[in-house]
Amino acid sequence: MSTRPRYSSTFIFETKRLDDRFHRLDDEIAERARRIPGFLGEEAWHDEETGLHAEVYYWSSLESLGELVGMDAHGVAKRRHTEWLGRYRVVIAEVRSVYGDPALGLAHVPDGA
Repeated sequence: MSTRPRYSSTFIFETKRLDDRFHRLDDEIAERARRIPGFLGEEAWHDEETGLHAEVYYWSSLESLGELVGMDAHGVAKRRHTEWLGRYRVVIAEVRSVYGDPALGLAHVPDGA
């Protein structure tokens, strides 16, 4: 990530049964998020032992993050989350600094970032 992120959005959740409908919707949200101007990259973590999963997206602005939140598919996921998820937590953070290799572990870095 050549542009330092200004914000991160982290979605941490307990998984239940993640069926094909969940994966299709999750993939659609991720693909559309990657096309939002100001999207800088993403990371995901899953702990098989606890069933906890975390998705982290990096943004250049809160307005860019707001486009994700306002997305119709995101609204569908919010309405149907109890079908697939247990407890969850969302953390929106301002990134103050990044140390080491900032691209380490990023699943996607858009061209020109």
